[in-house]
Amino acid sequence: MYENIEKFIDRLLDGSTPEAPLWNIENVRHGKPPKWNYIDGCMITALLSAAEITGEKKYSDFAESFINYYVSYDGSIRGYDIEKFNLDDVNEGRVLFDLYKMTGQEKYKSAILLLREQLEKQPRTITGNFWHKKIYPHQIWLDGIYMAQVFYVRFQKEYGGGDYSDTMGQIRNVRKLMFDEDKKLLCHGVDCSKSVFWADKETGRSANFWLRAIGWFTVALADIIDYIDNDADREELTGLFREVIEGVEQYADPETGMYWQVVDQGGREGNYLETSGSSMIAYAMMKGARLGALDKRYAQLGRKTFDGICEKYLTCSDDGELNLGGICLVAGLGPESDKRRDGSYEYYISEPVVENDAKGVAPFVLCYTEVKRMLTQ
Repeated sequence: MYENIEKFIDRLLDGSTPEAPLWNIENVRHGKPPKWNYIDGCMITALLSAAEITGEKKYSDFAESFINYYVSYDGSIRGYDIEKFNLDDVNEGRVLFDLYKMTGQEKYKSAILLLREQLEKQPRTITGNFWHKKIYPHQIWLDGIYMAQVFYVRFQKEYGGGDYSDTMGQIRNVRKLMFDEDKKLLCHGVDCSKSVFWADKETGRSANFWLRAIGWFTVALADIIDYIDNDADREELTGLFREVIEGVEQYADPETGMYWQVVDQGGREGNYLETSGSSMIAYAMMKGARLGALDKRYAQLGRKTFDGICEKYLTCSDDGELNLGGICLVAGLGPESDKRRDGSYEYYISEPVVENDAKGVAPFVLCYTEVKRMLTQ
């Protein structure tokens, strides 16, 4: 099946424009106008990685053309509103560093500085962590670490003198506030005010362990460890990374190596093996092993998960086209106006499951790049 993966990627690119990428199912379903968003950011990140490992310039050319559409000559960003203080909007900024180096265009550096300005002004919880969004006051979401901190660390490395203390403090708080010592898993979110409807009144935590949230966090740690150049910080993050990976590993499906939408409740009615979070964990395992942050056995465990996804969810349609299924479209917590998103088991299994959305495709492509690295070593 590996030999067809690049054909699958090419099909998505051939059918996509910056205004209407095939992989952004949320925008298509809701008829949203094109704007800067994390879903596209995940895909462009994966394409730049694919360009690096395959040597195929078509991937980096597509990435450059795509981002060029969104970043104006003065560094302003189409559809971006700093006043929303949405950490998701920072995620796509990580590709700007690579494009600035590739092209030398100053507009990309200006856009980097604009997103850095958001982090400077981002509201914070009492613990010092960024609010996930302005509409989610006092809340830390696990996926927010991926959305903001990978960009933040890269900024600090290249323009901030290598001071990672803010990121380190925020990640320590995530471990302190969101890690369940019995399950060895991290919850999806925590409300530091303990007042929102989905939060436990004593801990502030959400009730369940959503796979993709944990997946985002593992990818964040793998990518941050790759960038960070401070030995003490790297060692601390490596310890946390190992703890999180060992915790989630115990819940893998023995046959496929995949993980469940609600991680610790495999086999419960309605639960399913989910592609995006499984791909994220597989990528983190393979990359972590390659970097020496994880034991070498995780390279093969991650590859088993990737192979399991290929076997279960990479399917061929009647017209001969590959599609990647088993992807949870979206899940969240609240806001107050949306009581359905309450963090319950029933909620997580109720969200739509789709094909070819970048939240699944992008980490799947990143997994593929790690497998390619293994095969060429």
